Amino acid sequence: MKNRIKQLLEEINQLAAGNQEELEALRIKYLSKKGEISTLFNDFRNVANEEKRDVGQLLNELKNSAQDKINELKDAFGATTNTENKPDLTRSADPVKLGTRHPLSLVKHEIVDIFSRIGFTVAEGPEIEDDWHVFGALNFPPEHPARDMQDTFFIEQNPDVLLRTHTSSVQSHVMATQKPPIRMLFPGRVYRNEAISYRAHCFFHQVEGLYIDKDVSFADLKQALMYFAKEMFGENTEIRLRPSYFPFTEPSAEMDISCNICGGKGCPFCKHTGWVEILGCGMVDPNVLENCGIDSKVYSGYAFGMGVERITNLKYQVKDLRMFSENDVRFLQQFESAY
Repeated sequence: MKNRIKQLLEEINQLAAGNQEELEALRIKYLSKKGEISTLFNDFRNVANEEKRDVGQLLNELKNSAQDKINELKDAFGATTNTENKPDLTRSADPVKLGTRHPLSLVKHEIVDIFSRIGFTVAEGPEIEDDWHVFGALNFPPEHPARDMQDTFFIEQNPDVLLRTHTSSVQSHVMATQKPPIRMLFPGRVYRNEAISYRAHCFFHQVEGLYIDKDVSFADLKQALMYFAKEMFGENTEIRLRPSYFPFTEPSAEMDISCNICGGKGCPFCKHTGWVEILGCGMVDPNVLENCGIDSKVYSGYAFGMGVERITNLKYQVKDLRMFSENDVRFLQQFESAY
């Protein structure tokens, strides 16, 4: 192998190329994954142990020499090309169109910005999680239907590894590692085994919020959500809170806003009620606090969670959320002015 390395080193020192095509051919011959030097590196494992140190040094010198030589020739061609400065007559006369942010990204950033004005910061976590952080720490009983195969995408079982069904899993991590006060948002993508329609998808995006401190009340939660609704949808937006149930909050509520697609008159999107549910919320269950190492007798808190697609539907009056993932440029171009 040493003789072959020396032979290649002599060849590389004598390299010359008349144009860019010849230079690229030389690069492929010596430096590509299937080139001469890569072949030698693959054969290196067959070298005797007592020779590996010397042969390894020679191989590295060979590779560096080849790279230096190719770069030297490339710089020479670059200098020649720059002096010519000829226009490319094959280019289109139309200007290159620049992209813009996706409407879901626009709305997610707006949600984060609104809550950041009242002290919330952002935390993110993994999309592949374990059962404890997604369900167990959040007070889901073992027999809860959310754990069923028809609702959750499991990767492995015993131990359970799954795609997170909500970004509440990030709350579990934060509460277990940080001491109150906690005032944070948790944006991200989540997955649920649902039939795809104009109102639902098997993946979607959430922004959840968590506030834990001493003497936090439901009135604090209501005021924060009222502030958010008016900042996001306008001063005339009305909200209503309906009693509900979630394993991780008690008491719990669903929050509706007056439908701004039909102006409250009734349409298919609001199911002809004039109201659209946009988020769930409630006071953090004491069991959740204790599961995450927070003394529920000293601290209390509230949590909420919303789907970014639902908020985007309402804000931009998009009636079919499947359009967000179809990558139709004609649809996305409508949001350039919102950038």
